[in-house]
Amino acid sequence: MLTATTEPVRLPPGARMPKPIQAIAYLAANHGFYAAVSRRRGSTIISVNLPGIGHAIVIGDPAVAKDLFTTSADLIERPTWGGGSLGDAFGPGSMFSLAGEQLAARRKIVVPHFKGRRMRNYEHVIEEEVRREIATWPEGREFEVLPSMTKITLGAILRAMFGTAEGPAMDELRDLLPPMVVVASLILTVPRRMRRDLGPWSPWGRHIRYRRRFDAIVGSLITDARADPALAEREDLLAVLLQAHYENGEPISDRDIADELFTLVASGHETTASSVAWAVERIIRHPALLARLAEEADAGGSELREATIWEVQRTRPVLDAAVRRTKTRIRLGDWVIPENTNLIVSIKMAGDSEESFPDAASFNPDRFLSGGAKPVGWIPFGGGVNRCVGAAFAHMETDITLRIMLRELRFAPTDAPDERPRWRGVATAPARGARAVVYRRTADASAAAAAVAAADNGSR
Repeated sequence: MLTATTEPVRLPPGARMPKPIQAIAYLAANHGFYAAVSRRRGSTIISVNLPGIGHAIVIGDPAVAKDLFTTSADLIERPTWGGGSLGDAFGPGSMFSLAGEQLAARRKIVVPHFKGRRMRNYEHVIEEEVRREIATWPEGREFEVLPSMTKITLGAILRAMFGTAEGPAMDELRDLLPPMVVVASLILTVPRRMRRDLGPWSPWGRHIRYRRRFDAIVGSLITDARADPALAEREDLLAVLLQAHYENGEPISDRDIADELFTLVASGHETTASSVAWAVERIIRHPALLARLAEEADAGGSELREATIWEVQRTRPVLDAAVRRTKTRIRLGDWVIPENTNLIVSIKMAGDSEESFPDAASFNPDRFLSGGAKPVGWIPFGGGVNRCVGAAFAHMETDITLRIMLRELRFAPTDAPDERPRWRGVATAPARGARAVVYRRTADASAAAAAVAAADNGSR
């Protein structure tokens, strides 16, 4: 376990190269850079020095990562500013900008929305979004799956947040959010002192203008919701936040509501869309698995599909790190880490651990069919008090999307090279968009797709 200590600082081995060279190596290989340093130095805990983060400790040991996630908040916490903290992008009212009692109070309000009956109420919403989108897909011609997954997950999360995905405000959010999320995430790589509005084409300037549009839209939706006589009966998250009070009786401010909604909409669609795209990219390169998944879906089963989702999340994590910061000097295994040091848990390195996952380089969902608990190296949603609030919702959305696609479409296997990961701001996605070829499995599905295509062409 991690413990506080007064021992002299003793840092783990690190990369023997200047900071600018480390930055270039990281940008070129991301967590591949961490893994290379780890192999070279013979340690699963290493030191790095990167722009925007500074001196940091990278943890690739799954057992140490698990301990880190369960360590007392008196010793470490998720950074709420600087060091690539998402709070810098989402705003001071975002859950990523909160810690301690404030974070616990916010999670107490938000987490129930993504569990139990409330979450299951969105099953039909996801099904509608999936069926509507795949009806537009071409047959027998290669195309990118990722843009469609983004439309599906964005439509689903908008309905969960606002109770609807229809109307002018929702149309504007559908257009605004994808580029807004990318820009908001990319600015995290820019040092704070350089975040200045230098015009509409500068990164910070674009972020400010996108955020003003978003706040104006959400402000109008807040006004409409407060005027809704049925507000007390609504179960969308906007209605929940408007009616929520902290234990001291204070309501959540409109500004904090906007920050939280941006956080959940942004993180709740980009990551899941990327994960489903990775699932398609993986299964079409494993024909035997693809056939088993289709047979299982036809029979109404789900065990292999669930194992496949877990293996996709292990081998192609869309969030490849979680960051914590020391609040005091701590002992971390053989090392002593000073106060105010960033600790980077490499989700990718943990998932590649041979101790947790024998033959880790292979894509093998059967490793999860034993029915036992998942190994400690499986941490795609982080852990502890900062574990992703939408983890269960994301899993349900991924499962439903794959189930419907497998039942209604035949994916053509491919021997094309694996798609490389590409960081898109929030999430890491297939670099070529998860290119695939599909065919309708029924005449009715083909007729429906043709009708959708005709209607779409007629509206242009």
